[in-house]
Amino acid sequence: MNTRLVVPLTVAAITCAAHAQWTVTNLHPAGATESWAYAVSDGKQAGFVIVGGVTHAVLWNGAAASWADLHPAGATSSEARAVNSLQQAGFAIVDGFYRASLWSDTAASRVDLHPVGARHSLVYAASGEQLAGIVSFAGGMERASLWSGTAASWVDLNPEGATRSLAMAANGGQQAGWAVVDGVGRACLWSGTAASWVDLHPAGSAQSEAYGIDGGRQVGRIRVGGTTRASLWNGTAASWVDLNPVGATTSEAYAVSGGQQVGVAQVGGVYRASLWSGTAASWVDLHALLPAEFSSSVAFGISSNGVNTHVVGFARPGLFGPGQALLWTYTPCAADFDNDGDFANGLTRDGEVTIEDLLSFLVGFEAGNVLVDLDNGTYTGTPDNAVDINDLLFFLARFEAGC
Repeated sequence: MNTRLVVPLTVAAITCAAHAQWTVTNLHPAGATESWAYAVSDGKQAGFVIVGGVTHAVLWNGAAASWADLHPAGATSSEARAVNSLQQAGFAIVDGFYRASLWSDTAASRVDLHPVGARHSLVYAASGEQLAGIVSFAGGMERASLWSGTAASWVDLNPEGATRSLAMAANGGQQAGWAVVDGVGRACLWSGTAASWVDLHPAGSAQSEAYGIDGGRQVGRIRVGGTTRASLWNGTAASWVDLNPVGATTSEAYAVSGGQQVGVAQVGGVYRASLWSGTAASWVDLHALLPAEFSSSVAFGISSNGVNTHVVGFARPGLFGPGQALLWTYTPCAADFDNDGDFANGLTRDGEVTIEDLLSFLVGFEAGNVLVDLDNGTYTGTPDNAVDINDLLFFLARFEAGC
């Protein structure tokens, strides 16, 4: 499948028009047997595709046909697990060993981050120059690890007393993951050194793991009472927030951006790509946006600039079909113009389309205010630095649709 799906969601029960602004793009390339997208940033998506039975690290730019093959010569398998505006990171299997890898949009650009003497190494996250992952040496013990662009820059984050540790995320000088201490996996936070380790393990939980970090918030999962529950922290064990939605038998959170988190929840026996905004009650079922052919889905990555939100993951067609990489995109409704009816206060969105939005637009239109420059005549919502009838028609069409 190589299509772009636009989901109208005109169900009458949905009162918040913001739900109508999700689109889903299938990133699965023609000729691939499987694909997953792990990370998204600055209009780019990273993950893997399986072509000819071989797993290839890939980079997309918002469309299936845009995929760039990052698979290095001589590797038997590779995956891209992280992406930022300039680089991608992950691993390549060379001569039977996992080697942490860094790319700059092409296979030939690969930088080998494998530390001297290591057996295996993998990168799971990238933030600026920070790269977080794991390294193992002879004996097989995995150690949470940090790099800054070269193999020689490797830093061992394994806390004293831990028998295993993994760094799964990096942001703002901090890293998140987990460490096994006294036989228990404990979600944790670092600030660039092993000694900086902070234990996020909530009281009463049997196990905890952190997978994502952004702006001082961490996400992951805990196991308590026999149930795995998507979780959110703000830097301490006591700050733990349970994200498990009502009715879910299990859930996990994998990434966070701003005030939003993504992951998966099993509801009604179906694994559903999920979005939260800091509470269990805020849960949004992203799986509901997909065509009926998809039986399950997972969201792995999120990027948000405060207006538009991009989520990546994969979904399975049929009961046991191979995964297909997907990109969910939320764009605010053009008709959600102002939540107080007073145009002088500027454009402020509240997620609903009401008479106040119409009044606010008309005030701005009459004044020729640049904030109502919505359309250039192409009906695509592209401003043209002119306030004219095209902007009015564009707005009215969306206001009538409740979007």
